[in-house]
Amino acid sequence: MKVNGLTVMNTVYIGLGSNLSNPAKQIRTAVEALANLKNCQIDKISALYFSRPMGPKDQPDYMNAVLSLTTNLSAIKLLDALQNIENIAGRVRKDNRWGARVLDLDILLFGNQVIKTERLTIPHYGMKTREFVLIPLHELVCDLVLPDGEKLAELIQNIDQNGLKIFDYSLQL
Repeated sequence: MKVNGLTVMNTVYIGLGSNLSNPAKQIRTAVEALANLKNCQIDKISALYFSRPMGPKDQPDYMNAVLSLTTNLSAIKLLDALQNIENIAGRVRKDNRWGARVLDLDILLFGNQVIKTERLTIPHYGMKTREFVLIPLHELVCDLVLPDGEKLAELIQNIDQNGLKIFDYSLQL
């Protein structure tokens, strides 16, 4: 993205989740795919966490992580790239918003931007209530302030951990 002829780099936080087809492998494969995206560089990756499913309870627990990357892609171009990675992994989009899935990649934050379009809402609409997002995000950047001025450290103090536990620290490339 260019502003006044200069390339603008944005720090982006992406949530990764899976609860089907060897979730740890799905997330590691997604991290590798993200590392290979043009115009993107992974900066940090959280530990891999087990979390309980949000929706129907008759599905396996999830594995989740958060990573930060730097990119000059627009938010929509990055969304397209993430959806392509999900499709390659075998993601099937269903009407059931919180059902089981092979891979879920969500843009949580895109710099300090607020974006509301038909395809994309940033900050991610549910991030403030999801322990499997806030805790790994806090692991990466404990002094983060959201675009609305809320401090991540304060959100963490009020979140129910809902059984969240660390599975593995080995997502680093």
